[in-house]
Amino acid sequence: MLEKAFSSEIITNLAQRYEEDPDQFVHLSQPTVASATARQTVAELRNEGYVEEEVRGVIRLTERGYRAYKKKSSPGRRLWA
Repeated sequence: MLEKAFSSEIITNLAQRYEEDPDQFVHLSQPTVASATARQTVAELRNEGYVEEEVRGVIRLTERGYRAYKKKSSPGRRLWA
């Protein structure tokens, strides 16, 4: 589940924002916040320490999450060993 999350649009957007400003939180759209799948993904990422949630629907990638994203997005590298 977590590896799938790292290929999702949410993580890609969070990584782009992290590169601009690591301290910036992102407001998820209302349809995303209303989605049970998105909430589950955010909860799992938060529990693993990859995202920080200020309040429901307002999240940012952590340094750990960004490193894992970059490692996963590198050619020939696997995120989960």
